[in-house]
Amino acid sequence: MSGSVETLEFQAETRQLLRLVIHSIYSNKDIFLRELISNASDALDKLRLESLTDSSLETESADPHIALEVDPEARTLTVRDNGIGMTREDLVELIGTIAKSGTAGLLEKIKESKDAATAENLIGQFGVGFYSAFMVADQVTLLTRRAGTDTGTRWESDGEGTYAIQSEDGLPVGTSVTLHLKPVDSEDGRADYLSESKIRQIVKQYSDFIRWPIRMATERTAADGATTRETDTLNSMKALWARPRTEVSEEEYHEFYQQISHDWLPPAETIHMRAEGTFEYEALLFIPSQAPFDLFSRETKPGVQLYVKRVFIMDDCEALMPNYLRFVKGVVDAHDLSLNVSREILQHDRQIHGVRRRLVKKVLGALKDMQSKDAERYAKVWEQFGRALKEGLVEDTDNTETLLQLVSAASTHDPDRTTTLREYVERMKDGQDTIYYLTGESRAMVENSPHMEAVAAKGYEVLILTDPVDEVWVDRVPAFDGHTLQSIAKGQVDLGESTDGEKEDDAAKAQREKDFAALLPWLTTALSEQVKEVRLSSRLTTSAACIVGDAHDVTPTLEKMYRAMGQEIPTVKRILELNPSHPLVTALRTAHDADVDDPALKEVAELVYGSALLAEGGDLPDPARFTRLLADRLARTL
Repeated sequence: MSGSVETLEFQAETRQLLRLVIHSIYSNKDIFLRELISNASDALDKLRLESLTDSSLETESADPHIALEVDPEARTLTVRDNGIGMTREDLVELIGTIAKSGTAGLLEKIKESKDAATAENLIGQFGVGFYSAFMVADQVTLLTRRAGTDTGTRWESDGEGTYAIQSEDGLPVGTSVTLHLKPVDSEDGRADYLSESKIRQIVKQYSDFIRWPIRMATERTAADGATTRETDTLNSMKALWARPRTEVSEEEYHEFYQQISHDWLPPAETIHMRAEGTFEYEALLFIPSQAPFDLFSRETKPGVQLYVKRVFIMDDCEALMPNYLRFVKGVVDAHDLSLNVSREILQHDRQIHGVRRRLVKKVLGALKDMQSKDAERYAKVWEQFGRALKEGLVEDTDNTETLLQLVSAASTHDPDRTTTLREYVERMKDGQDTIYYLTGESRAMVENSPHMEAVAAKGYEVLILTDPVDEVWVDRVPAFDGHTLQSIAKGQVDLGESTDGEKEDDAAKAQREKDFAALLPWLTTALSEQVKEVRLSSRLTTSAACIVGDAHDVTPTLEKMYRAMGQEIPTVKRILELNPSHPLVTALRTAHDADVDDPALKEVAELVYGSALLAEGGDLPDPARFTRLLADRLARTL
């Protein structure tokens, strides 16, 4: 027996929001089924919780499930659950009125928006939930009875401004939402939501890990033509992240990793965590064992998926993982976010920022543990992802110390293995308080650089940094564990004693400066278009000259990188350093002191500068002129 029908109007702002939803502000209409299944799952959760304290509800909570029913002739799709259900008052409060604080402002912003994408993001910040059904249905019928009550309620609306509501007897506990679907329209992007394959695809994408079974009756035709009906469970319900780690096998972890990453190699590390308190979430993250081919492509995005209460929200959630950890794969399942959460609002959500900080610390902590407990495995991970991790030294100042401990670099100590900064510090010579490094395009180029000569002769270890990102982070990080990082190709390098172990006395130094007092300013003037200063060097033992930068100059490699990216920066003039004991330099000084106007002196100066430039792998400004001068000079010696 049913009661009389009462027709009510939606609240004014509700009508406006419904109109926006119905007229395709959402580009992806598939989310309507995600929303309805999520509502059904919540209803089952609530019934389970209430039955724990109310024994009279135990019989009504048997076999909890969600059923999807399709009627092709009537063109209806029904989402049914045997959860907590609703009273008439619940329906009027929850569905008849959705005006909340800020709704008016939301609608105003939508009106001001000029494009659909912006409007969709704005709508995504507001929980439309049940109302997304009107994107695909021209009428919705809802039947419900709350557990513990005798009378149910029927609710119907076409979403145009009013809804009808009446009491109805004989309804089971729970809720059924029947959508009278609009016609299929390929031009409008309206899919066939009566199709079994389409329903399976949506459930698999969005609701596969819902804890309750999602069932659907399907027809099967046998070889003899006979038709039978079977009930299939469409979702796996295997949310590994929601289970204790002790109950999950390594095979299950690997299988899940392969499913979300499409990588058939096992991960190098699995991170399973649960956060409890004011904001609860679970996370299951994986560090791959091999870098994807597009790791350094501009289009590459972080690989962490966001779920809310086991319902899929989005792939590649940039708000959860920084760019330098984009290789990390996995899922984060939050308990307290709105399902209709947009990427824009995630970027500014305080709780999401807290999750991100903790996830980053967990990933970096796992790498530190691997580094200390399994150096060989860590070396392989660093080989694959070290370049990306070093980007964090530029982007993530909060974790600089941890990232520095993870850095592993080639060095002059051992050509066959890399070293950490901690290991470098432990091997430092007595009295050494500086960590020396040199950047370059390759190990061979760095090892053969003139800048290495005096440092190598003294027995100091030098880090060999050949990744492009090394040019950037070493300038952002002044020190490690109290030890300054210094490039041996920049600034003044004070190596203390001479290479034979004796300190040069002041008298000898003063005499040397006096000997070259005339040549150095002359060379500075002669090479003024190429260098800003010519001075004597303490870093050379066998080469005649080298080119160095001031302490805060941009390196030539970094200058090239900026120009390659289309960023014009002023050309940086560098410093030419001369080895005062080299025969070429002493001969040049003698010739200059004998006849400063000899035109050959200028040619020799250009050759000295060009040779130093080539020795560090630089590009000659005029290769043809350099080659001609060199050939002429060689011819005169024969």
